[in-house]
Amino acid sequence: MQPRITPSTGQYDGTRINHLGNAVWLRIMTPLGSWWARPEVGSRLHELQRQKALPRIAVLAEQYAESALADLVRDGRAQSVSARAQINGGRLDLNVEVIDSTGRQWSYPFTQVLH
Repeated sequence: MQPRITPSTGQYDGTRINHLGNAVWLRIMTPLGSWWARPEVGSRLHELQRQKALPRIAVLAEQYAESALADLVRDGRAQSVSARAQINGGRLDLNVEVIDSTGRQWSYPFTQVLH
């Protein structure tokens, strides 16, 4: 069990978790190459913030998220990961589904404002 990171603030909230929520959040929210300890950890999702809300942006978001989370599968921490994105007005809604190594399915929603 580990301390939970609150997705809305990025801070520990005092509760403990036994799922991959923190690992998913860190990989989605960290810009690729910016973490000194493991430059391969992170995603390119931050690049989409300045994009217009077009359908192709949802496709890119899904690709970026799945690429960022692929190491969870390679490391054996997850059986599979998938991402589905939608453009809603000027907002990108991303839902990440993870099946962990025990076979349990978890869903992690993320929202990003687009310009």
